[in-house]
Amino acid sequence: MNKKVTVVGGAGNVGSTVARCIADKALADVVVVDIAGQKAAGVALDMLESCPITGSDSRVIGGADYAQTANSDIVVITSGVPRKPGMSRDDLLNVNFAIMKAVTAEVVKHSPNCIIVPVANPLDAMCQAVYRLSGFPRERVIGMAGVLDSARMRTFIAMELGVSVENVHAFVLGGHGDTMVPLPRYSTVAGVPITELMPKDRVDAICKRTADGGAEITKLVGTSAWYAPGAAATEMVECILKDKKKILPCSVFLQGEYGIHDLFVGVPAKLGARGMEQIMEITLTAEEHAALQKSAAAVKELVDVIKV
Repeated sequence: MNKKVTVVGGAGNVGSTVARCIADKALADVVVVDIAGQKAAGVALDMLESCPITGSDSRVIGGADYAQTANSDIVVITSGVPRKPGMSRDDLLNVNFAIMKAVTAEVVKHSPNCIIVPVANPLDAMCQAVYRLSGFPRERVIGMAGVLDSARMRTFIAMELGVSVENVHAFVLGGHGDTMVPLPRYSTVAGVPITELMPKDRVDAICKRTADGGAEITKLVGTSAWYAPGAAATEMVECILKDKKKILPCSVFLQGEYGIHDLFVGVPAKLGARGMEQIMEITLTAEEHAALQKSAAAVKELVDVIKV
């Protein structure tokens, strides 16, 4: 029997990108759920009709009824209001918290053993909300943020140095917002730290563009990005379904790691069949540690507002 992945908010830009990536890769059967049920059904049918061309035997269905999501292995939550130009991720806090309440109740009801991957902004606070509302263990709520932020940083490094993105690895820690912490010392090209390959001013410019990556897209397009976030969520899904034990930067619930307690913050984590299987603690400089604590404090301010 095929694995089953539900994408909540699947008729939207990010959700439909996630659903199509999963179907294209034939990773699982896909359920596209959205408050816009008719659109979700149509999007799902369109994807299903593309499967013979891509050679995928994934079954794709859609609608507004959560009953069709029953016993999903993974649920990706992309529901939420996207950013508009001039808005921060944090401006979305209260409206998206209300959406998380409604969605999480349905997810827990129909798929009590699933792994949840939240994508809606402000990401870390929404992860905390889903974690508290679901009552799931921390291993089964894993936020998509660092994979996206690191992909953006990898893009900018490859552009700067004129190298293949396959040679580039990048690590971005902290909250998914303006206080995120790109780590140039741990960002490499063919194993060589980028601090050895370009001057400090170029490294600093890449770090700043990475932190501003979402806002840059929003300013150009008029709404939040969807291709890169969708691909990032799909990579997490693939690692879990295939039990890859791959280390990715994800938003996870810290209980003392990195000196942070009871808070979702982005750190490197091993993903496998059980979800978040290990948090990897790396050595930080005093400056990097201070930046991570500052980022965590910004997340905590949001968490305190919605009291989760």
